[in-house]
Amino acid sequence: MKQFEVPTGYRSRLITAIKQKRKADDKLKKDFSPTLLDLGPVQFYLARHFGFCYGVENAIDIAYKTIEENKGKRIFLLSEMIHNPQVNADLIQKGVQFLHDTLGNSIIPLSELNADDVVMIPAFGTTLELERIITDKGIQIQKYNTTCPFVEKVWNRSEQIAKKGYSIIIHGKPKHEETRATFSHAAANTPTLVVNDMEETIILGDFILGKIDLDTFHKTFANRYSAGFNPAEDLTKIGVVNQTTQLATDTQAISDYLRGIILEKYGTENIENHFADTRDTLCYATNDNQSAVIGLLKTTADIAIVMGGKNSSNSSHLVELCEQKLPTYFIDDASKIINENEIISTNWKNKEALKVEGYLPKKEVVRILMTSGASCPDTVVEASIRKIASYFGKEALLDQLTSEWEIA
Repeated sequence: MKQFEVPTGYRSRLITAIKQKRKADDKLKKDFSPTLLDLGPVQFYLARHFGFCYGVENAIDIAYKTIEENKGKRIFLLSEMIHNPQVNADLIQKGVQFLHDTLGNSIIPLSELNADDVVMIPAFGTTLELERIITDKGIQIQKYNTTCPFVEKVWNRSEQIAKKGYSIIIHGKPKHEETRATFSHAAANTPTLVVNDMEETIILGDFILGKIDLDTFHKTFANRYSAGFNPAEDLTKIGVVNQTTQLATDTQAISDYLRGIILEKYGTENIENHFADTRDTLCYATNDNQSAVIGLLKTTADIAIVMGGKNSSNSSHLVELCEQKLPTYFIDDASKIINENEIISTNWKNKEALKVEGYLPKKEVVRILMTSGASCPDTVVEASIRKIASYFGKEALLDQLTSEWEIA
């Protein structure tokens, strides 16, 4: 796999050593058991896979090279390049300006751009409509495109099945940049609809089976289907694709449910004419990280800490998985760990931060599960480990363990 130039400030000696050793011992990525950092009174269990993925490293590499190659020019990003506060703050510090917020609201009017400006497409991709507006200004936006290759894979897969006459059902968060981009690309080729969850999927299934009327369909999916979408005709032949960062189990359940609806309506012998196989549209890193958390949760522990930006879809799903088993704290930086008694955790559903007291249990040995999202630097993970270790007087032991992992 291609290697990228990522600033050393995002790298961690400890985490790099651990990841390299685990990779060498498990080249086929079959072992999802966690890595134990045993510091005596506190034990950290790190998920087998976490942190920067291929798409994020690709985006960071392109962005920093773009800055270096265009000194003196105005440089813009269509929105946050990735959902990580440290990386985005660093880009802003280097002079990069964001044109939109994560919801697509304008921060800097596009009318202020000119042909001499540099505009980068974020890792989530962008809509064809916005890309066209920028290009019409004489700006070479494709020259600075950081779109994740696995997002583009979903677009290509959608186009392939669109050519066979299938409509696209996107399982995604309707307001997420990636969903908006995928919707735009899919809708350019075929009728397209976004479903957020299983509850909406059941409503969609009821319409396909004629159990609910057209008004209920339009009310449920308002502003979530392509122009000219005709439910009576466009839902007779469908394929389900993933936003790429949704829970794999949720997407599979949605796909299985709709396949069952199609079977009920058209029969087994006609399934291939009405339902496309699109199981290959989930990002590999999302899949690996989720599988690693499932393996991590087999370990008996007291709490879990998930690190990632509050707007990160893949990070929030890791929190969702952990919360089903034990108390879980979602942080974007070690600074959110105030002391041994207080932590500021983000609610992954409403994005609100809340100070929690007594997060570390008073026990002879405290066991902590840890992971991070695909856009979270490893330095955040190590800093968080070090901060908690210091409360037990064991921070110095981490340097010894780092050397041991590098030698192993």
